[in-house]
Amino acid sequence: MWWSTAAEKLKLPSPEEALPGRAEAIPTAERHAVTGRPLKGPHPADHERILFAMGCFWGAERLFWQAEGVSSTAVGYAGGLSSNPSYREVCSGLTGHTEVVEVIYAAQPGVLEGLLSLFWERHDPTQGMRQGNDVGTQYRSAIYWETEAQAQLIERSRAQVEESLNRGGHSASGASLTTTIAAMPTFYFAEAEHQQYLHKNPAGYCGLKGTGLSCAFSPAR
Repeated sequence: MWWSTAAEKLKLPSPEEALPGRAEAIPTAERHAVTGRPLKGPHPADHERILFAMGCFWGAERLFWQAEGVSSTAVGYAGGLSSNPSYREVCSGLTGHTEVVEVIYAAQPGVLEGLLSLFWERHDPTQGMRQGNDVGTQYRSAIYWETEAQAQLIERSRAQVEESLNRGGHSASGASLTTTIAAMPTFYFAEAEHQQYLHKNPAGYCGLKGTGLSCAFSPAR
């Protein structure tokens, strides 16, 4: 039987330890429960795509579908080793995946900057393999980009966040950013029940909690 111990859930699995996954995609919803748009597209041609991981994806997805300039969102898994994993497999700690939100947004000035501010402010990017009481590799912080322009903007925002953390005294306590920033890996859609979960279950769990710091992003810097 596969599962991982508490200590193992804080460590990414090796290729030999990872679950194999499956060839077929896990069934998911056809349409976004809030917007009615096709969950897998096609999306508008003048939009871009990015993946954010900031702990449990239920609350994170709601944050982004409400954001200005966003046309669609979906939750899923990325950054690991197992193909087409299930939620239970990801929570085992043996896939290497983190819970992510796919965000489809208008490629207009200021939109990505706003999304990055939400990302940095609304979770704690210094906690490693956890967010608050949620412990495990699937809760680690990450941004996965699709274009070089996105990557450059993300790196500038990261530098500004580090400055903000230093000014807030976090560096004195040994805290530093643990967010992974990387080119976009394969995104696997989560099961239908997890898509727009807090729209379907308004009283459901949301573990989002920031550092209390302002991370408004000024791209001109």
